[in-house]
Amino acid sequence: MIGNPKWFSRRKYTGWGFTPKTWQGWVYIAVIMLPIAIVASVNPEGTWTSVFLIIWALVFAVDFIHIMVGMRKDERERIHEAIAERNALWAILAVLIFALAYQTASGIAAHALTPTFDPFILAAIIAAVIAKAATNIYLDRKN
Repeated sequence: MIGNPKWFSRRKYTGWGFTPKTWQGWVYIAVIMLPIAIVASVNPEGTWTSVFLIIWALVFAVDFIHIMVGMRKDERERIHEAIAERNALWAILAVLIFALAYQTASGIAAHALTPTFDPFILAAIIAAVIAKAATNIYLDRKN
């Protein structure tokens, strides 16, 4: 593909993805961002602008996935990443459960026993439970 995994390192402290570690990585990021800025500023409302930006985003999304898959990690890095991902998931779930409880309680207080809440929060919690269950079933059967 276009980018080289050697140009990047795994982002450890500021979210997910990768960070440029060589000058080639920084040029790669600039090559992605510069046409987006130019096209969006020249004709922000045009149909061709939207089509170009969608195609541009798809090409680089595939390339980003290629870079992420190509990044080499040793066993220690894999374990650290798995622990970090697990802890991030627990934090996300705690916030979602609190938000669901808060919205439900606010809905009951405001509408006299009619709970109202954002169904996407509930869907996210259910999706997390399903993903965890499916993963455990798969891993149990694999062993």
